[in-house]
Amino acid sequence: MKFLDFVKRKEVRRTGIDMSLFNSLLETADSDLKFLDKTKIDEFSARKIMSNYYDVLRSILEAMALKDGYKVYSHEAFTFYLKEKGEGEIALKFDRFRRKRNKINYYGENISIEEVEEYSNEIKQIIKELNEKYLK
Repeated sequence: MKFLDFVKRKEVRRTGIDMSLFNSLLETADSDLKFLDKTKIDEFSARKIMSNYYDVLRSILEAMALKDGYKVYSHEAFTFYLKEKGEGEIALKFDRFRRKRNKINYYGENISIEEVEEYSNEIKQIIKELNEKYLK
C-alpha cells in the first residue's frame, strides 16, 4: 500500500496550507509535551500517558502533512506518509505506537510503567527529529 492509496480512498485529502491550524497543532503539541513531562507515570496513569504521547506525535505528523498540502483522516496513513518521506524507521515505530495505543484504547490492554517510559523517550526523540527536519 502507498500513501496515495489513502488519497484515492478519501482517507487523505489534498488541502491548502492553513497556517493558523499548522501553528495551533505545533503549539498544542509543545504544551502537551510539557504537561506530560511533568506527569508522574504510575500504574494508574500509564495507559493515559501512553495514549497522550501518541496523540502528540500524531499532531506533529498532522502538521507535517498539512505543510505538504494534506489533511489526513486515517492514523494508518501516517505510516505510509512517513515511508514516502524516506522515514522508514520512524514509520515502523509510529505503527508500533499506533497499534499499542489502539490496544489500550479499544481493547482495554494495560501497559507497564517501564514500557511507557521507553515509548515516551522514543516518541520525544522522534518528535525532536521531525521538528528539526521538517517543521523549522
